[in-house]
Amino acid sequence: MPKPHQLHLGAFLRPTTIHTGAWRYPGALPDANFNFAHLKRFAQTLERGCFDAFFMADHLAVLNMPLEALKRSHTVTSFDPMTLLPALAVVTERLGLIATGSTTFDAPYHVARRFASLDHLSNGRAGWNIVTTSNPDAALNFGLEEHVDHADRYRRGREFFDVVTGLWDSWADDAFVRDAQNGLFFDPGKLHVLNHKGPHFSVRGPLNVARPVQGWPVIVQAGASEAGRQLAAETAEVIFAATPTLEDGRRFYADVKGRMARLGRDPDALKILPGAFVVIGDTDAEARDTRARLDALVHEQSGLAALSIALGHDASGFELDGPLPDIPPSNASKSGRERVLQLAAREGLTVRQLAQRLGGYAGLAMVGTPRGIADQMEEWLITKACDGFNVMFSHVPGGLDDFVDKVVPELQRRGLLRRAYSGPTLRDHLGLRRPPNRFFGG
Repeated sequence: MPKPHQLHLGAFLRPTTIHTGAWRYPGALPDANFNFAHLKRFAQTLERGCFDAFFMADHLAVLNMPLEALKRSHTVTSFDPMTLLPALAVVTERLGLIATGSTTFDAPYHVARRFASLDHLSNGRAGWNIVTTSNPDAALNFGLEEHVDHADRYRRGREFFDVVTGLWDSWADDAFVRDAQNGLFFDPGKLHVLNHKGPHFSVRGPLNVARPVQGWPVIVQAGASEAGRQLAAETAEVIFAATPTLEDGRRFYADVKGRMARLGRDPDALKILPGAFVVIGDTDAEARDTRARLDALVHEQSGLAALSIALGHDASGFELDGPLPDIPPSNASKSGRERVLQLAAREGLTVRQLAQRLGGYAGLAMVGTPRGIADQMEEWLITKACDGFNVMFSHVPGGLDDFVDKVVPELQRRGLLRRAYSGPTLRDHLGLRRPPNRFFGG
């Protein structure tokens, strides 16, 4: 089990790589998201660094940005996570494997079956990142003329969670007796037919996969809106948070953990991992220079596209050297929009400056020496701003190697990070209990 005051570390890689200039950085791999040889090495390096998990986000549409920006982005091609992660399960032994599964554009039975299968194939290392999907263009790929309303997406998502977890509990852990002598493969008394009928779904069941090794794959959530926080407090075991400052982290941590307590959930049953963009140098000046070189590689069109996506409105017609105009709410991510508005107000940024920041990553960034980055991570942990971090590397493979070879040993020296895995499953890494079967107990 993890020790008190020990960091949990996930690693974030997604088609929309965090920094839009990272693929152009000298020595970086431009095809990092679509190169299996690299992704294999990426996962094995994380395992060498005793990371809890690798997280592969997913998108169900090419990002909604103008072609002038899209042509400069490597977001247009990536593997389906549920094809990639089973392959990575074969070349790793302990690293957790977390993927996105949409509750808006998928079916509960599909999601339950895929993640149960991944949990068995990996010997208990799967995690499901529940998303309601914010990109409005995804709706156009699934027979809809416009995106589902934000509130409806979350209501559907809550019922989706209940159906998926109910399907995972279709079988008792000891249902499959496989008695060849008597010709009995499973005990019918240890099978539950779900027969769910609700506002959004009608699902008979049972799932045609045995109960997952972990009982349920670890439940991960990333929404930060009011609806997202409530869903996380009710269901999540890990939150990938987006808190750009230490004070933001403390407020978010207290809010969500407080909601859990009011719901009767143990706050320790949820691990909050803010995203941290890490830029490492042997000196602070070297690290700042690396960040500046990265930021200089962000094309203006890419920055404006990133700003438009975050706001849910086309920013290409804004006065570049003026303040951000009033932005009405949209049906895109509410928490993402709010973070941008707060950043613009807090720092008095022009549209041009804001676009540059969004294209070059505007969230929590730790830029400095290995010791300085370890100092920041330790402060966030001990002041209850997080339980760990979802680490985003400045570029790959160089930024990844620097973190594992330089920052990880410093964290281990301080007793903040494990030196070896204590068990085989993702729940073991995170110190999470195996959920009992709601129909059969145990």
